[in-house]
Amino acid sequence: MSSSSWFVIILVVNTIIAFLYLNVVLLYSAEQKLEEIRASEEEKQAYREGDIDKKKIGIFFFLQLLCPVVGPLFVGFAFLFRKIFFREEVDLSNVMFSKERVKTRNPADVERESNMVPLEEALAVTDSKNLRSLMLNVIRGEDIGVYLASIAKALNSSDSETAHYAASVLRDELNDFRSNVQIMYNQLDAADKDETGVIGIQMLTYMNAFLVQHVFVGMEQRNFVTMMAEAADAVYERKPQELQPEHYEWVCMRLLEVEFFARCEEWTRRAFAAFPEELSSYTCMLKLYFRTDDQERFFDTMFELQQSNIVLDQETLDLIRVFA
Repeated sequence: MSSSSWFVIILVVNTIIAFLYLNVVLLYSAEQKLEEIRASEEEKQAYREGDIDKKKIGIFFFLQLLCPVVGPLFVGFAFLFRKIFFREEVDLSNVMFSKERVKTRNPADVERESNMVPLEEALAVTDSKNLRSLMLNVIRGEDIGVYLASIAKALNSSDSETAHYAASVLRDELNDFRSNVQIMYNQLDAADKDETGVIGIQMLTYMNAFLVQHVFVGMEQRNFVTMMAEAADAVYERKPQELQPEHYEWVCMRLLEVEFFARCEEWTRRAFAAFPEELSSYTCMLKLYFRTDDQERFFDTMFELQQSNIVLDQETLDLIRVFA
């Protein structure tokens, strides 16, 4: 028998199978419809969920008719592949597709945001109008406490009105700081063991945000650093587990900046004892020994840090490269 005869036989058999498949599926679908009509309301839902997709059946029929052998094999392998590798149904119960429009109650002030630049750069601008506008935008901001160091530089501005704005803001913010610190200091003094941890950590966080900017001068900065260290001492004695690596680092750095070297060394030792695997415990000691010109302990600490498994940041890596 020639190849052309085999080809004709395959086409005929494929066509017969395709039409048989279509008829069987349509008959089955008709029977399902009849059973659905006779069923109760609760059972009808189950019939609707198991209803045959006639569009898919039609596509498969034409695929089998136009692509003999290859079409059915492709669909069969795709079905097996899906059943083997994608057996679990995708859970979309927690996915929401909502088209409701959200109305912003406080729309962004585009004009104000587009005019914002670093305050240090603005101070070099000779246009007094723009400088005043920027200062007012900063004053109206919610996080004004972050910019106190920059605002302090505006005190030396050649524009008298800008300097007046800066002086007014600094006066109000620093007076609020003094008052709040005294209140927290008194509360800490009268607090029990559990309250000490909460109030002390709040006090450290609040004071560090101001003192790191060095907006106080000389003796006042030293007095506030002393109060900050006393608050940290209270937490360390009553609730040491509340102190985290960043708290130790804050206290060490503020003490180092005002040259309270003995107390700074005490806190570096505490930090290392509590968190020996933290990078900040080593960097605080390195900065202290560098500032006090203690070369022996500086290099010993640096060698210990190199031998440890602590991940170094870029600043520490640069320091080691310089002195290694």
